Amino acid sequence: MRKLYILLCPLLAALLLPGCVREDEIDNTPQGNLYALWKIIDERYCFLDYKAQATGLDWSGAYSRYSNRLSEGMNSYQLFEVMCDMLSELQDGHVNLSIPSDMGRYWAWHEDYPDNFSASVIERTYLGTDYKIAGGIKYRILDDNTGYLYYESFSNGIGEGNLDEIMHYLRACNGLIVDVRNNSGGRLDYAERLAQRFTNEHILTGYTSHKTGTGHNDFSTPTADYLSPSTGIRWQKRAVVLTNRRCYSATNTFVRDIKECPLVTIMGDRTGGGSGLPFSSELPNGWLVRFSACPMYNARMEQIEFGIDPDIAVNQSSDDTLKGVDSLIETARTFLKK
Repeated sequence: MRKLYILLCPLLAALLLPGCVREDEIDNTPQGNLYALWKIIDERYCFLDYKAQATGLDWSGAYSRYSNRLSEGMNSYQLFEVMCDMLSELQDGHVNLSIPSDMGRYWAWHEDYPDNFSASVIERTYLGTDYKIAGGIKYRILDDNTGYLYYESFSNGIGEGNLDEIMHYLRACNGLIVDVRNNSGGRLDYAERLAQRFTNEHILTGYTSHKTGTGHNDFSTPTADYLSPSTGIRWQKRAVVLTNRRCYSATNTFVRDIKECPLVTIMGDRTGGGSGLPFSSELPNGWLVRFSACPMYNARMEQIEFGIDPDIAVNQSSDDTLKGVDSLIETARTFLKK
C-alpha cells in the first residue's frame, strides 16, 4: 500500500492542487516572493491547524509580521534570511527553502535534545572491525549471543536477499537489537522491507491523508496503512529497536510500523518526527520550497509529526560514555535476557 501512495502523491498533487506550479501571477519582488511563500504554505501545508493547537502557531499573521522586515534595497541573502525565519515557525524539518548558494532548514527538532548516541563507542565497543555488512546494514553477534543490527540511513539500499542472509546468520541469537539511532530517513520502501521481517500477520500500522484543496482542513478520508509479513525469513524472537531524536522522516514511519509488531519493544528516546510526506513548489524568483503535504498517523489516528515515544525510556549516561559503553545497548541486552 505504501509503495502505491508514494507514487500517487505527486500525481494527486498535480490533479488536486493546481497551485503546485510556479507562482507566476505574483510579482518577482521581495514582497511578492514573501507573499508567494506564505500562500503556498497557507494553502498546501498539512499541519497548520494541528500546530496552531500544539505550538500556538499563528500562520495567518505571519506574512504581516515578516513583511515589516522587507525593504526595497534588500539583497537576495537578506530576503532569504527573512523567509527562513518565517518558515522556522512551522518547526518542521521537512520544510526547506533552496537557493543556489544555500538551503534553509529547521534543525531544532534534534539540536535541542541529547544525542543518546556515540558513533565512536558503537564502532569501538560493539561493532569492532570484523562486523558484517549487507546492503546498508552493519551487523554482528555480541559476546552474550545477542544479535546487533545497525542501519544508519534508509537512503542506503537493502535487498530481500540481504535480509534473508542477515536473519539466517542471527537465527541462533537469544534476541535482536535493531539500532536506528541517528537514521534521519530515506526511502520508505527500505524501511518497510525491514519492518516486514518482524510480523507474521497483516497488521494495521497507521493512516495517511492527502491534501484535496486550499483550505486548512481540506483532506481526503484517511487511508489505512498495513504492514504485511515478508515472504522471506522472519525474526521469531524478541527484539528491541533503539531510537533517539535523530530518528526522522522514514525512520519515524519505521518506528510507527514496527511498534505494532508483537515481539518488538521500542527503547531509548522519543523520535524526531517528520510524518508529513514532502512536496515542492517554486517561487516567482525561482527559489524552491519543500513542505509537508500528506499527514501520517499511527494506528490510533494520533499525530506522529512531533515524534513517537519509546516503550522504555533510556538515556546515555556520561559515565558510560567515558567508559566506552552504550547505555541503551546494555539496557537492551539486559532486557532481552529476562
